[in-house]
Amino acid sequence: MNNLKNIIEALLFTARSPLSAEMIQNIVMGQADTKEIKDAAGALAVEYESRNGAFRLHEVAGGWQIRTLPDHAAWIRRMLQPGAFRMSRAALETLAVVAYRQPVMRSEIEHVRGVDCGGVLRALLEKKLARILGRREIPGRPLIYGTTKKFLEVFGLNSLKDLPSPSEFREMAGETAENIDAPPAGTPRADAEDQPDGRTG
Repeated sequence: MNNLKNIIEALLFTARSPLSAEMIQNIVMGQADTKEIKDAAGALAVEYESRNGAFRLHEVAGGWQIRTLPDHAAWIRRMLQPGAFRMSRAALETLAVVAYRQPVMRSEIEHVRGVDCGGVLRALLEKKLARILGRREIPGRPLIYGTTKKFLEVFGLNSLKDLPSPSEFREMAGETAENIDAPPAGTPRADAEDQPDGRTG
């Protein structure tokens, strides 16, 4: 397809969540294979980089997404207020335990944090940052929790392998006062009505 790069750009510009090569291939009805799509997306990423504009093409949650540079986060937050995505310290700490120890039980999270985490866990589930993975095969069969694709998207990660080290995560948490704005490293290009919970994970 001669205009594949432009088609991908149009799809990414209007998408509410990251698009994978397979998703794009389905949209173009097999007129391009995944290698051609990845090559075109790579060329688009280089083009954005060389233009040195306000946004870049990032690999996020197993796909691609157009994201603004962190330099412009303050202006974007000002535009999106009061709907900016905010997390409390308790939510961030709980989410960190889930991310690094998944699959993890609520009792294990509470053992690490030393406080009841029921309310915070429910909030993370509602925000689609955490999900129930199933039940542990022990007496009582307690629920086990893990993170979602939306978690990867919000924090600008392509996979769990890209998580910062625990010490880096603690340092990031230590820089917050009462709340943090997410994502810390780039904001997805999105319409205001898509924030904060318009994306699915």
